[in-house]
Amino acid sequence: MCRERIKKQDQFDNLDKHMQWGIEFVERYNKFVKDRTDIEINYAKQLRNLSKKYQPKKNSREEEEQKFTSCRAFQTLLNEMNDYAGQHEVIAENMSGLIFAELARYIQELKQERKMHFQEGRRAQQHIESCWKQLEASKRRFERDCKEAERAQQHFEKMDADLNVTKADVEKARQQALTRHQMASDSKGEYCSILQSFNKEQHEHYYTNIPNIFQKIQDLDERRIVRIGDSMKTFSEVDRQVIPIIGKCLDGITKAAESIDEKNDTQLVIEAFKSGFEQPGDVEFEDFSQTMKRTVSESSLSSSRPDGKQDSKSGKSKGKLWPFIKKNKGSGPEDFSHLPPEQRRKKLQQKIDEINKEIQKESDQRDALTKMKDVYIKNPQMGDPNSVDPRLAEIGQTIEKLRQESQKFEAWLAEVEGRLPAKTDQGRRQSEMYELQSSAVNNCAQDRESSPDGSYTEEQSQDPQLKVAAQNEFDDEFDDEEVLASIGTCKAMYPFEGQNEGTITIAEGETLSVIEEDKGDGWTRVRRNEDEEGYVPTSYVEVYLDKSVKGAMTYI
Repeated sequence: MCRERIKKQDQFDNLDKHMQWGIEFVERYNKFVKDRTDIEINYAKQLRNLSKKYQPKKNSREEEEQKFTSCRAFQTLLNEMNDYAGQHEVIAENMSGLIFAELARYIQELKQERKMHFQEGRRAQQHIESCWKQLEASKRRFERDCKEAERAQQHFEKMDADLNVTKADVEKARQQALTRHQMASDSKGEYCSILQSFNKEQHEHYYTNIPNIFQKIQDLDERRIVRIGDSMKTFSEVDRQVIPIIGKCLDGITKAAESIDEKNDTQLVIEAFKSGFEQPGDVEFEDFSQTMKRTVSESSLSSSRPDGKQDSKSGKSKGKLWPFIKKNKGSGPEDFSHLPPEQRRKKLQQKIDEINKEIQKESDQRDALTKMKDVYIKNPQMGDPNSVDPRLAEIGQTIEKLRQESQKFEAWLAEVEGRLPAKTDQGRRQSEMYELQSSAVNNCAQDRESSPDGSYTEEQSQDPQLKVAAQNEFDDEFDDEEVLASIGTCKAMYPFEGQNEGTITIAEGETLSVIEEDKGDGWTRVRRNEDEEGYVPTSYVEVYLDKSVKGAMTYI
């Protein structure tokens, strides 16, 4: 009996340990859901930051890139990724609300119910143990009373058989024996009653109470297992619910990729960078087999006289032609005249649009101030109307300046588009031609390579059409240019044939006048007979400057 009771107690403790493990398992699973939620939140945050990082900046070149279909597709991809991140936030939110929060509450209920069932089991165990102790005590008392009654009976019989014992002693012994027998009888009755009660309690304990408690614990554990399974299903459904929306995001990215039009993008590049120049004509054959100075073809950028001598005016313009102008490293002239026609037109139109925006902005400010002044006039207590006048005057002056600027650029635009005759300022153009003259010499040194036989190569990127356009314009502009004075003489050490514009042909041993010394680009400007001038390689001549005749400077 005692062994069986110990076995039951052992199983009860094992169940208690198992239920504690079950609760800890639910807590571990809920911690997993919480970690997954944190991952989804961080992932969504990182996706949003990534999308924001690559969004085009305002007032930057990236906004202009949106005209290309590939850039617009990338913009769509960024927007879809932002929506994609939103779906991961939905996953995190649903997991947090539908699983984590619910399981956290369920775990508390599970702990309370487990505690209640095991407290009830312990009370039942304590009750049956108490009944068992009571039964044992009654049994020991009944055993003790029986032994004492047996001893009293033996004592009485001994006294009754002894002739020397008085009758009174015998009677006393008989009364004690009767009393002990009565006590034994009472103990027996009590023991029987307690035994019956214990057997009843024990039967109820092992067949009713404990099985009921175990059943409740089993039901609790089964509900825990079912709840875990339902949570796992919810875990899957939370992801499954956003799959259609994520699919739409991915479909949007695919559609954006398919919308990319390479022909359209390249055409935009052509429209943005086309120069507007006409294409050059065919280059004529030049015959060098004749024992005479070569005749420059009509397609050449230079002009020659019938007698074989270069015209003095055209000679002056050599070295100042368009192809020799250095690429502008700064912002360029205000009218963008350094740009090709089509590029110039676009820049002028862009400048006009910017000025018009500024005018509109200032006009809006003026309208707002005018309304404020009207309010002050109608309600003097709100402010002094005259306090607005200085700002209105300042805005008016700003608008007038902007309008003048706009008219100036519109005139240049009309000039480019051929709507108005070209308006040239002789003084400004003379200054520009002087700058072209200086940059031409420098660019010659950068864009060509000299060789001892007098030949050189031009940079392939030079546009012949630019040379033709420049020749036509510069020949007219330099008709009245002042002739440069001679600053020394030079003697040719090698023959050199000027095969391109801005250069001059010299023979070995020939003496010429120096009108401009080498500026560090490897070319010296010389003149022959006051009517022909141009550039020759400095390494081909020995230069004698007037200021240092005694110590002749030789460039080799």
